Amino acid sequence: MLKRIVAIIFVLSCVAGRSAETDTAAKAGAGATNARPDYVLTANDVVHVRVYQEDDLEAKVRVSKDGTIVLALIGPVRVGGKTREQAARDIRDLLAEKYLVSPQVTIEITEYSKRRFTVLGQVQRPGSYEMPGDEAVNLLQAISMAGGYTRLGTGRGVTVQRGQGEKKEVLTVNADAMAKDKDVKVFEILQDDVITVGERFL
Repeated sequence: MLKRIVAIIFVLSCVAGRSAETDTAAKAGAGATNARPDYVLTANDVVHVRVYQEDDLEAKVRVSKDGTIVLALIGPVRVGGKTREQAARDIRDLLAEKYLVSPQVTIEITEYSKRRFTVLGQVQRPGSYEMPGDEAVNLLQAISMAGGYTRLGTGRGVTVQRGQGEKKEVLTVNADAMAKDKDVKVFEILQDDVITVGERFL
């Protein structure tokens, strides 16, 4: 009887051990791929590309200024402006075209590029601010990061300059409406946006 009890305890401890290992592995995997599904790859991101059962094709590379990475067999691949899923699909298709049968490709982001925006005008701390990791920053959060409004600042008619050269555009946004009405869609800030908070009329 004692032997049977000992055997049962041993089996239960083995199962618990396997469960803990599986849980730890799952947590490690979740931490490795922590980018939002809609996060768009950009220059200076560092990506880890893996092809299942093809260790020679594994690569950890930085996205170049023109949005490309260079991989074995297929050479330069444009990943900038695409999500991880879209980029992995493109790499898979290029490998399947000439080299592999039904390749399985995964992409993880190991290092994020520094995405910055600028807040000017009637805020407590005008200046340039960095977006944390892959997180999205909306207009209200951006103004808050700059210390909020000065005594003369107003959320009405906040301007956001976006783009470069001929593609540059200036958008006018009502931050007060966003703060007061949950039904008003929040305005998401993009890399290199220049936000200017105006002065209210006394």
